[in-house]
Amino acid sequence: MMISKLFVAVVLFSFSLSVAGQTNGLSMPGEKRLQNIKQLTNGGENAEAYFSFDGKKLIFQSKRDGRQCDQIYTMNIDGSDVRMVSTGKGRTTCSYFQKNGKKIVYGSTHLAGDACPPAPDFSQGYVWAIYPSYDIFVANADGSKPKQLTKEAGYDAEATISPDGKKIVFTSTRDGDLDIYTMDINGKNVKRLTTELGYDGGPFFSPDGKQIVYRAFHPKTEAEIARYKDRLKNDLIEPNNFEIWVMNADGSNKRQITKLGAASFAPFFTPDGRSIIFSTNYFAKDPRKRNFELALINVDGTGLEQVTFNETFDGFPMFSPDGKKLVFASNRNAAKEGDTNVFIADWVK
Repeated sequence: MMISKLFVAVVLFSFSLSVAGQTNGLSMPGEKRLQNIKQLTNGGENAEAYFSFDGKKLIFQSKRDGRQCDQIYTMNIDGSDVRMVSTGKGRTTCSYFQKNGKKIVYGSTHLAGDACPPAPDFSQGYVWAIYPSYDIFVANADGSKPKQLTKEAGYDAEATISPDGKKIVFTSTRDGDLDIYTMDINGKNVKRLTTELGYDGGPFFSPDGKQIVYRAFHPKTEAEIARYKDRLKNDLIEPNNFEIWVMNADGSNKRQITKLGAASFAPFFTPDGRSIIFSTNYFAKDPRKRNFELALINVDGTGLEQVTFNETFDGFPMFSPDGKKLVFASNRNAAKEGDTNVFIADWVK
């Protein structure tokens, strides 16, 4: 009986500490902008979850059900009704709902073959594969009737859609470098927005559609330029030093927002358009480790604020259309090392 009472007392005490310190595996001490965090997926690799324009659904990429590489899925914002909406062939990435909710866009390699393209060689360091077999597709929201939108040689992916639903912004190597382009929702009227040597990618429109936020690395020294070109020749990029940039939607007035000297990526505007949330390893004690936090910064580059305080990975943040919720991917509360799941939280301004 004494042992039982002691056990209950310890459990209650531990629970009270968990609540008071928000250390229940979902919330971490210091995360004052996130409340009521909920885990929407359980196990495996799940990331890049983005809201539909009505805020009722999420579209995301996931490696599950014994598949060897990512496919695209949709689910309700409570995590229910998970459905695969890509072809189940090749590798997919970077999906987005169209404004009417009836169609989706995503990047896929399936026209080049049913199998997953080979993983990159990490023996020379961590790299991202820029598969030239990636093209952008549009399909019905249930995944039926996929149609190819991009047909140029090279990598076409990282597509997102303007608030008015009329434009797609994406990343492509069609002109020999990794640059940002826009096209009409039907794939016509392609326009190149960036021209500086280096990687410009991961673009998202501002809430009013007048600006685009993106990540970029522009090599400066001869050694950096040579290394970048060598990696690109082999369809690779080293994601070690990205900064956040903003430009007008027509490609004018490009300006660097962060100067952190870190790997900063996945930027997204706050609903009022005044700030940008993004993921970065700037706060990591050891940048070589996979410790990425969410951060907030004003569009003029001031007011850098750390949002998450998780010792592993937090990334791919996106606000709901009404600005009340934030969805993100994280290694927190992982059942096994390496699991990345999708989480949703109430946003505190």
